[in-house]
Amino acid sequence: METVISQLLKQFEDGKVTRRQLIQGLTAAALAAARGTTATAQTPGFKTLNLDHINYLVTDYTRSRDFYAGLMGMTVANDDGKGSAEVHFGDARGVGVRDRSMMSLHNIQPSQRTGIDHIALKIDNWDTDRVKAELERRGLKPRLARGGALDTPSYVSFTVQDPDGLGVQISGIAKPGDSAYKTL
Repeated sequence: METVISQLLKQFEDGKVTRRQLIQGLTAAALAAARGTTATAQTPGFKTLNLDHINYLVTDYTRSRDFYAGLMGMTVANDDGKGSAEVHFGDARGVGVRDRSMMSLHNIQPSQRTGIDHIALKIDNWDTDRVKAELERRGLKPRLARGGALDTPSYVSFTVQDPDGLGVQISGIAKPGDSAYKTL
């Protein structure tokens, strides 16, 4: 408990958390102590920068692609003409629509379900070895995936499952010196 409080105060003093976040963290720690549990779930492992993308399994990828592009003004990208496309917006790579009969990143076999296959979150200060170690420390079984679009050859990610089995892709850009760094 003392360690958690010290970490929260240090983060506040270093400007990494706001006063509100400090109070919320202290409250969570106090509640956990009152219940006789630890507050380790309150200690973040990574700083999430943004939503990288969401991947949906759909019954008709062209219909879904056109829905997001037409209604939401998203830009179509990486359309393979066979069952998979992306629609981009803002800083996010966007929404991936994939025919549910195709193999997905998280489901080894083609699925007959529809809905979210996985979400991808981009984190700050990517370091492949550190990210892998943290995921393993938390008892997760990370799978490494390298490369994204041609314009981001050092895009790296690990895929894991959240407590309910939803695929989570934790991504970042490897920098020179990183074990997963590569150039064009």
